[in-house]
Amino acid sequence: MSIKLTLFTKENCGLCDEAKEVIHSIKLEKDIEINEIDIYSDDALLEEYQLMIPVIQIEGKTIAYGKIHRNDILNVINR
Repeated sequence: MSIKLTLFTKENCGLCDEAKEVIHSIKLEKDIEINEIDIYSDDALLEEYQLMIPVIQIEGKTIAYGKIHRNDILNVINR
């Protein structure tokens, strides 16, 4: 059963690019389904996350934002 991971991001965001690399490296090892959402596609998302991005949610729960660390994601996935 795959784990649903959502990445809230925006264009021209260095931290977002780093987060994508971390997520894709984890995807090579774990069964995760990645849903990437640009916060500029929805005013409510922009208002909620503009100072936090990138934001990672797993199964609908925010687990990390800003500088994303591989172990933060793996700790949640491996529970």
